Amino acid sequence: MPTRTAGKIRVVVAKPGLDGHDRGAKIIARALRDAGMEVIYTGLHQTPEQIVETVIQEDADAVGLSILSGAHMTLVPRVVELLRAQGIDDVVVTVGGTIPADDIPELKDLGVAEVFTPGASTQSIVDFIREATASGG
Repeated sequence: MPTRTAGKIRVVVAKPGLDGHDRGAKIIARALRDAGMEVIYTGLHQTPEQIVETVIQEDADAVGLSILSGAHMTLVPRVVELLRAQGIDDVVVTVGGTIPADDIPELKDLGVAEVFTPGASTQSIVDFIREATASGG
């Protein structure tokens, strides 16, 4: 969709599951906003269905899932599956949080564009979102 790159990049930042810690998600949301992106932060305790609905309603270019609870191998595949079921294959899916290195290849095989673990710089996340959305995913 060529019109997407004409306006601001729209990113949904979501906290799926029962994880109650959102400091990191808020820091990322602020960094993306400061970089000129439009950020929609869903808040805590979102179901995969709620997240996908937000992506659709907001016509998002990317979705960042922040997970610290260890439920990433359940929640992330469900979000990807629901996006595909809606015919959405042009939204860049990223995951951030405490993700074991052994799980990263499997998440990427599912369709996750990138996984950011603790210590990733906000600039590297901003740069990745910019590049991934400019190239169409």
